[in-house]
Parts: sequence; C-alpha cells; structure tokens
Amino acid sequence: MTSGEDGLCSLRDHTDNEAHMNDERAGNDGPAALGARIDRTNELLERMLAEVAKTPSTHAIFVDAGYLYAAAGRLAAGTEDRRAFDLDAEGLIDALIDKARSIFADSRLLRVYWYDGARRRIHTAEQQSIAELPDVKVRLGNLNANNQQKGVDSLIRSDLESLARHRAISDAALIGGDEDLVPAVEAAQGYGARVHLWGVEAPEGRNQAEPLLWEVDSQRTFDLEFFKPYITRRTVPSYETPSVPRPTRDEVRFVGAQIAAKWLAARGRESLAELLPGHPYLPGSVDQDLLVEAEGLLQYSLRGQSDLRRSLRDGFWDHLQAQY
Repeated sequence: MTSGEDGLCSLRDHTDNEAHMNDERAGNDGPAALGARIDRTNELLERMLAEVAKTPSTHAIFVDAGYLYAAAGRLAAGTEDRRAFDLDAEGLIDALIDKARSIFADSRLLRVYWYDGARRRIHTAEQQSIAELPDVKVRLGNLNANNQQKGVDSLIRSDLESLARHRAISDAALIGGDEDLVPAVEAAQGYGARVHLWGVEAPEGRNQAEPLLWEVDSQRTFDLEFFKPYITRRTVPSYETPSVPRPTRDEVRFVGAQIAAKWLAARGRESLAELLPGHPYLPGSVDQDLLVEAEGLLQYSLRGQSDLRRSLRDGFWDHLQAQY
C-alpha cells in the first residue's frame, strides 16, 4: 500500500469515528456544539477528498500475444505464421508503454501483462526473454496439438477483474480481438475500471470481433508505420544444391519417424490424443513444422515433391500410431 493510500485509510477511519461520536452525543449536546461537530466532520471529508485528488490514477496494458503476432505479422510481413518473421518484443512493448503514457497523461503504469500459449505452460526462450523485461508480467495458457491457445482468455479475465475489484487500475488498455474477451471487459467495467481496446490495422475487413468493439469504452487502431520497425521477415533457407542427391522415400520416411519421436517427447501423450483423430491429415501448423525440420535434417528441399512429402508424413504417422 502506498503512503497516499495509508493516509486515505487513516482519514477515512478518523471520519468514521468522528461521525460515530457525533451520533452518540447528538442527544446530549446543544445546537451550537452539534453544529461544531458537523463542521469538523465536513472538514475531515474535504481533507479526504483532497487526498483522493492527489492519488494518481493507474493503468495497465493487457496484450493477447496470439492476436498481436497474427495481426501484426499479417500487416507488416504478409503472414500470420510466427516462424516466418521476427518480432522485436522489447522495442514494441516500449512503444506501447510510450503510447499509453501519452494517452493516460495523468496516470502511472502498473505493468504490461503479456498473455501467450506454450506447451505444458513452459516458457519458450522468447517468452522467457520477454518475462525478464522490466514492468512486464508473462502469463501462459496452454497450446494444443494444433498450436491453438487454450486458457488465455480466462487468464485475461481473471487479471482484469481482480485488478479492477481491488482498485489497482483505473484504466486498462486491451490488445486483442476475440469475442471471448467480452466477459473480461464487462467484469472490469463492473468494478468501475475503463477498458480501452487497442487493435492492429487489418489489410482487409476487421480483425476484432464486433461484440468486443461494442462493449469497450474507447477504440484505437495502430497502423503499419507503428509496427514496421519491430517486425522483420525471415529469409527462407534454400537446400537445393547440385552436390546433394535426392533422398529416397525410405530415407525421408525415416526422418519423418525421427521428427515424430521428438514431437512426442516435447508435447506428450495428451497432444498425441488430440492429433490422432485427424489421421491421415496433419494440422497445417504441424505439417509446416514437419516440412521445415525435415529439410534441415536432409539438407534438401521437399517443396513441390509430393511423393517425398507423402513419405515424410507416413513416417511421422507410423511412429505416432506405434506409440499409442
């Protein structure tokens, strides 16, 4: 608790005690004494209001990283695939803090909350580096076999509601677009906090749900020029060289099994159970990871070679099904 809050509590207690004493003595004191006590109570109330006026308001920034990566990647790099671009998270977070400082001019920053997904809620190297930044709190949901975030919206709601209920924030800048965030907005507003929705400019249409736009207190969209300095598209390595012979189908199938073993060790049987009902098809994100890793191991491009791609998937599935 800050010194301002201590003083406020002390004044409040003093005022309550004074009012209680006035009630007890009202029957025994004359009109003049009662008037003096009322004046004293009013004086204490005025002092309390003055303390409230001096207490700075507080804001926090809530970032749904899944939305931010997808929307900003599409805008600045032409793709929603995180593996296709690098994000300077530290620079972008600093820019968001500066933007909040200019918008909430008479307010102080509590912190930036960064919500993302991770296998078994274990930080990746990138998430760990973000967590080490000053004034940043990383909160992790889970990732399923299809690389979909699970539990992030509930984390945002829990934090928003708790901070608003305890009067820890007066304003919340929310960067997200999912309709599932509406209950979080309503919960915070129910305790008196104002929620401001920040978004990423969409090349076409909208990337934020209309019900979410309807519920917030204000809206703001950041354009390409804002994100451009913090996003760099990665170059795709080429493995096509005359000195590398074309691998056989059996070799590619074996590599697929190797990658499946690593995949299972990293993600566990729970993710395997989610993946198996889709056989023989792989989710796009898993299939892309499989392709990129196989090309790195083989030092040979499998793009446009459907027979080798099939052998790669077959080897991947063979190993997973043998383990179930």
